[in-house]
Amino acid sequence: MNFDQILSAIGGFGKFQKILYIWICLPQVLLAFHMMVSIFTGATPSHRCQGSPSFEVWNQSLSAAHVSPNFSLVESACFYSDVNHTRLIPCGQGWVYNQETFQSTTVTEWDLVCDRAGLNTLGSSIYMFGLLVGSVAFGAMADRYGRRFVLLLSIALQTMFGVAAAFSPNFIVYVVLRFIVGATISGVIINAFVLGTEWTCTKRRMLAGIITDFAFGAGYMLLSGVAYLIRDWRKLQLAISAPGFLLIFYIWVVPHSARWLLANDRRAEAIALLRKAALVNGRVLPPAVQVEKCCIAGGERRTSKVVDLIQTPKMRKRTLILFYLWFVNMLVYYCLSLGVSRLGTDLYMTQFVFGLVEIPARSLVLITLPFSRRLSQSVFMALGGLACLLMLAVPADHPNALTAMAMVGKFGITASLAVIYVYTAEIFPTVLRQTGIGVSSMFARMGGVLAPVINMLHNVTPTTPLLIFGTSQLLGAAMALALPETANRPLPDSVEDAENWDLRRPPPTQEHLATCEAPGPDQQHLQHLAGQH
Repeated sequence: MNFDQILSAIGGFGKFQKILYIWICLPQVLLAFHMMVSIFTGATPSHRCQGSPSFEVWNQSLSAAHVSPNFSLVESACFYSDVNHTRLIPCGQGWVYNQETFQSTTVTEWDLVCDRAGLNTLGSSIYMFGLLVGSVAFGAMADRYGRRFVLLLSIALQTMFGVAAAFSPNFIVYVVLRFIVGATISGVIINAFVLGTEWTCTKRRMLAGIITDFAFGAGYMLLSGVAYLIRDWRKLQLAISAPGFLLIFYIWVVPHSARWLLANDRRAEAIALLRKAALVNGRVLPPAVQVEKCCIAGGERRTSKVVDLIQTPKMRKRTLILFYLWFVNMLVYYCLSLGVSRLGTDLYMTQFVFGLVEIPARSLVLITLPFSRRLSQSVFMALGGLACLLMLAVPADHPNALTAMAMVGKFGITASLAVIYVYTAEIFPTVLRQTGIGVSSMFARMGGVLAPVINMLHNVTPTTPLLIFGTSQLLGAAMALALPETANRPLPDSVEDAENWDLRRPPPTQEHLATCEAPGPDQQHLQHLAGQH
């Protein structure tokens, strides 16, 4: 029996798996906190130089600077407005900040304005670089040391360094700590997702990605309320980090991936874990599996390397396509998010709506994925690309129409992101799954880092960013059609399985086992199945 048959036999989405999903969803709420908190902790409130005019006059001067040819200087220069003109002046007396919205931020504490405003942007870039480093490092570690170990390690490091960031004595220490937190976020995301995927039967494994996305969206919306109540950046940083200590019980409740244990020749541990899962689900582990030397696919011991992703022809083609899809998805997602951030005047309500709008996109994915991963990926990317191109036809004096079209694009790219997690995990074999997702995530982070640069082209020609977004997504939609269909197919365990995908057919007797909710077969039937395989 292969592993997917065993999962189905013991209840592929039973009580054991549902409890596991609770454990992998809870950290996603904290991830959303850490990912989005800089919107509040790093905000730049209205400010003025000591002895300068009031905040209102200062804000008018900034508005005047926005429409001047010196737009690019706004972030790095100091503007002063008097009765007749706006001019550039230094500020040697120190800064005074408007505290109506924020009691304090990293900007107000370390004066990251005027000639130091670039440091705030640099800090954000370093944080994104941490996400990139973590996606590679923790992905490779998980294939070697196991999903559970790296997940627990990432949560522990995220909590400790997140709390430490709240007590940073200076900006440099703060940036270093945020870099580490960013790296651990990638470790939690990819390991929680893969752990859920590898414990879920064929027809329900898409839930591993989508359900965790819903939890992330819930955290996205909840952060707005937390930040609204806590206006001091240090207290807010502490409030989003300290709850991680409550997850210490994960040491006792989060299981290993039995699939990973088998792929690494740790059969005794895998069988004991499968027996426990069967017991929790009210099933019986097939007798042929209960012996340590049972014949289960995917038991070869090997060390995975990044180069293994491109050594064979079919794996190479699929890997390169997936890398491109990840890059484009994240690039367009961040660019559109930055573009629609100007829709509302209330920062807290705007961020709440941004989290809310992603719920229907991910809900639609739940409906389409059971039919086809490949078509879902292609259609949602095409939707996002067409929406971006259609924005070129909307006049600039119709902001409501532009906003509506931008939201359609964000809807499409959000759904596409939900699909790509599931699709990638199903295409890469077990021995390379974590490494493949880690490197794919690295390309995604490259897209995130590049997004602000692409958005800056809007100052030169407003059509260029939209052309890039639209054409890149349409190209990705076409490339996705060259990938294999993975819906209702067993996961490949080795590179050979992936290369021979078209030759792999579910055995005839597996039909009734394909459904997670099928009644548990009796012992004689299990012995009959074991004898056939």
